[in-house]
Amino acid sequence: MRNTMADEFICDTSEVRSFIGAVKEIVSGTASVESRLAAIRPFFSRMMADPDWLPAEFRRLPEAGGMGKGIANWLLYRDTEGTLSLCALVLPPGAATPIHDHLAWGLVGLYVGEQDEEIYEAAMPVGPNDRHTDLTLVAKKHLGVGSFYELIPPTGDIHRVVTTSDEPSISLHLLGNDVGCIWRHRFEPETGEVAPFRSGYSNKECENDNRNHDS
Repeated sequence: MRNTMADEFICDTSEVRSFIGAVKEIVSGTASVESRLAAIRPFFSRMMADPDWLPAEFRRLPEAGGMGKGIANWLLYRDTEGTLSLCALVLPPGAATPIHDHLAWGLVGLYVGEQDEEIYEAAMPVGPNDRHTDLTLVAKKHLGVGSFYELIPPTGDIHRVVTTSDEPSISLHLLGNDVGCIWRHRFEPETGEVAPFRSGYSNKECENDNRNHDS
């Protein structure tokens, strides 16, 4: 847990503050994850429909990142307890993320460009010490601007995406954890290998290296 005394608005715009305020109010008053996500969806849709609020500094591509070469994961906001984060994932044309999980409820939406998504299902729930699992490809989707989907682990929590547009794709990730700094899982479907995975952020260092903190 971090020792900061205030929420971190790295992308400190009125739109982000308004959105996060609405999300936090919904989360504090809604016990069911399904109800929580349903209530957040209209606010999330509004963010994705506005092409102008995300500053240029959070649309850039770096040389390297935890998700792979040339892939950026820009932290826009996170709370002080590690229970909520908003980030922008920027993938260059043709780039694919590793197959990975998220370990939290959330919403992911495509803000710019186009992507293909592959969704996988593990034969058994994957624990922090598991190093092998059988994966099954259960769905493929093509995502355009405005498309978004829910994450309610374990359903749909394991996936990878690839940019199919001629321009970089940008997806917005609202997650019920500090997704860039927790240890998650990376999967190799051909071998069944499961490895510890932390994507990090392109603009923020993670404060600890606790590999057992994956939830």
